[in-house]
Amino acid sequence: MKSLQELEAIRKKMQDKVDVRKNDADKRIVVGMATCGIAAGARPVLQAFVDEVATRSLGDVSVSQTGCIGVCRLEPIAEVFLPGQEKVTYVKMTPEKAKKVIAEHIVNGRIVTEYTIGYAEQNNA
Repeated sequence: MKSLQELEAIRKKMQDKVDVRKNDADKRIVVGMATCGIAAGARPVLQAFVDEVATRSLGDVSVSQTGCIGVCRLEPIAEVFLPGQEKVTYVKMTPEKAKKVIAEHIVNGRIVTEYTIGYAEQNNA
């Protein structure tokens, strides 16, 4: 670092990343980060959600983590909570799927059915 301004810019950038994970937003994305989820690849999924929310400047969306969601064979799992709607559980997530969930479900209001737990259970995924 060469100056106080540079330090302030770094602080602001990091604060913006932390703000993405606030819990007072209207829309919430929760990623299962127990050992089963982490082993299945939940960490890059969580990061993809955080990055995509930040890239799109979605101030009304929070991304957070939780422990075990309870269906280890379908990890990584992410749950989406939208006001006035039932929770949607997405399973076998990848960073690419996370970006699609943001674009389709969070931004456009269309559930990505083929990634949901109901679809996975019906198709023996």
